[in-house]
Parts: sequence; structure tokens; C-alpha cells
Amino acid sequence: MKKPADAPSLADLRNEIDRIDESMHGLLMQRGDIIDRLIAVKRSQETGSAFRPAREAEMMRRLVKRHKGILPLDTAESIWRVIISTFTFVQSPFSVHSDFSGGDAAMRDSARFHFGFTVPFVPHMGASGVVAAVSASKGDLGLVPAIAVAGAGAWWSALEFDSAPKIIARLPFVERDDHPAALPVFVISRVAADAMVTESEVWSIRVSGWDAKSAQALSSLAEFIAVPDRAFDGAALLVSLPQGGSLPVVTEALLKAGATVRSSALVGSHATRYTVAANKK
Repeated sequence: MKKPADAPSLADLRNEIDRIDESMHGLLMQRGDIIDRLIAVKRSQETGSAFRPAREAEMMRRLVKRHKGILPLDTAESIWRVIISTFTFVQSPFSVHSDFSGGDAAMRDSARFHFGFTVPFVPHMGASGVVAAVSASKGDLGLVPAIAVAGAGAWWSALEFDSAPKIIARLPFVERDDHPAALPVFVISRVAADAMVTESEVWSIRVSGWDAKSAQALSSLAEFIAVPDRAFDGAALLVSLPQGGSLPVVTEALLKAGATVRSSALVGSHATRYTVAANKK
């Protein structure tokens, strides 16, 4: 009979962990070297913000698909988000402006989970303040709740102008019931047109004749935020169309429900959310 191989000792396993840790650190430093070279290339070949929402979405999708084992997906997602954000900050320094009017704890969790502690964090009491700060900056980000907040008003109307920043992402991108940073958040910034991901368009729409019937009609087609608009018994809407959604279809549905679209403007777009099971490891 063959003698069974001896089980590895604790010292052996800890040495293996140390070796892996050193390799991980070395790879991060190699990534930094590449980013340093990337900065030089971008100066000669690329203009606009360092943010690349489409590329980031694809990176996160690949992460989820290949993930397995006992390491929680939350941890892997947060590590990669912080790596992406930190190296983006190294390329072009920026701050994250966040709306605390709906509660500071959930918003702070979202900001730290997705952007870490290296990127400066600036709180505001209201979405309008966030939009104003991002509008006045060269490349800052703004975080505003993607849900209705009492007294917030139609802050998104400031994004309608061609020169205004736009909604570039919706967080969390990897969505599940037990997400540690579960607050739905829109990310606002100035991003080069070729870097945007356009899977889900976001529209600012003003309607007259808004009531429960028209709200029900719209809810079957898209996610939306509605705030009162005094003109014509109306409402100002921020409508997130799902991938493949159509503004004419929304307009027709509202018309059939008794409402009329008075104006519409595209104020951004973002990647379709990647939904996974709550217990995915």
C-alpha cells in the first residue's frame, strides 16, 4: 500500500498565502506602470474625461462570469471597483459629490464601496447642489439617488443642455437583494460620447394631465421618478428606458392614459444592470 502524502503544515499554507499576496501586490504595481504609459498615450490620442463607462461595465460583467469559490462576490466587486476608480483618479484627479438629502449612511456606503477612500468625497444636501458642483468642475462625479426623495424637485432638468453633464451610470451595477451598497444611485459626469454606454437611455420628460392612470401606464414600460409640475396639472419625469425601450412607445402609452408629453430631452444613458442571485459566491 502506498503511504498517503503528508498534509501541508500551517507554515506551508501561510507561506503560500504570503507568496500569493506578494504576487497580487506586484501585479497591482505592474498595472500602475501600464497606467503611467496609458496617460502618455491618451495625451496624444484621446480627449475628454478619463471615465469609460462602457469599458467599466464590460469589466464588471467579466468579473461576475468568472467568479467562483468561497470569496464573496461583494468583496471581489468592491476590490475591482476601487482598483478601477483609484487608477482613474491617478490618470485624472477628481472628486465624488454626493447627495445626502435622502440619508447619509446609505449614500456614504455606496460612495465608499464603489470609489474607495483615495478619491475625495464631498457631501451636499440636495441633488441640485451635486449637479451644480459637477457642472462647474472639469471631471468630477456626482451621485444622486435614483429614487424619489421628498422635496428634491426636478434636479435633472439642469442636465438637458448640450453643455451640461449627463447621467453616465447607475449603481450598483451588479444587483442582488443582499448587496451591501444597495441604494440605487445615478452617476453624473462629463464623458466623451464614444465612451458612453447607451443600453438604457434616461429622458427628462414633462407631461400634462398626470394622474394615477398615466403613472400606471408608464410603470409597465420603464422606471421613473415623478415630481409635481404646476403647469397643466403636470409632472416632471426622469424616465429610465430599459434596453430596447422606445420614447415613442412611452409617449403613445401616456397619450392613451390621458396625459400629454409637452417636452422631452435625453439626459444620459447607462449600462443595463447585471442581476445575480443573492447567494452567489
